[in-house]
Amino acid sequence: MNTAPHFRSPDGLKYKIIASDLDGTLLTPDHKIAPYTRDIVKRLHQQGTIFVIATGRHHIDVGDFRDHLGIPVYMITSNGARVHNPEGQIIFKQNIQSDDVKIVVDMAKDDTEIKIHLYRNDDWLLNEASDNLDEYHENFTYQLFDSNTPPTEGIAKIFFIHDDLDHDKLVHWEQIFTERLNGRTHISFSTPWCLEIMAQGVSKGHALEAIAKANGYELKDCIAFGDGMNDVEMLRMAGKGFVMETSHEKVKKALPENEILGPNSNESVARYLEKHFL
Repeated sequence: MNTAPHFRSPDGLKYKIIASDLDGTLLTPDHKIAPYTRDIVKRLHQQGTIFVIATGRHHIDVGDFRDHLGIPVYMITSNGARVHNPEGQIIFKQNIQSDDVKIVVDMAKDDTEIKIHLYRNDDWLLNEASDNLDEYHENFTYQLFDSNTPPTEGIAKIFFIHDDLDHDKLVHWEQIFTERLNGRTHISFSTPWCLEIMAQGVSKGHALEAIAKANGYELKDCIAFGDGMNDVEMLRMAGKGFVMETSHEKVKKALPENEILGPNSNESVARYLEKHFL
């Protein structure tokens, strides 16, 4: 019998699982876990809470944040294409079909304004060197790949970043990919300047559902926090989902009934959790 405690929020509902996005949500604007947030999460763990990191980042990268928290957590990474249990074992993975990887890279490789990133198993691959990624990743680095002969096996996620952070240009590519791939993939934005492609059916929401079921719970027993379009499914499917104040307007329009939390600069997730669950 599962003995995890029930935490009652102001809406009168009880939750057993807490899931949070990282960038723009749990992390500070400089992409760190602040001491106050770390303390709150550890205290919740000591009370028996199941804590889930749900992010578009690679699982190797996320391992550093898990280690910094200092508690066992579930990790949903690559927007749900990979799920690791608190022991660090992979319990779910779903790759993009190899033919679709080749199609996507071939379509975008001649656009000199965007960089093509691949998350392949334990690797991060990039088609061209970039010097503006250090602020996001301290101990995880990319390797270069040839876009004329890209790897196509074991690809959890493909994503594109525009050199000038031009959202409209990436929206144009989103439309092209959507039409060409015809429903064979899941396409979403993690930030306005980062367009991401995963296998069909992959999302943080479906990954969270799998974690809940593995622990004898349902999605209604989960509370979730996020700020990107790649969080929409999770925030919609969870028993309660909070949208960060600094979220793009597309996120707020997609989830008009969801409550808006404060900014990540104020550690709003940790403050809400301390106020209502500790």
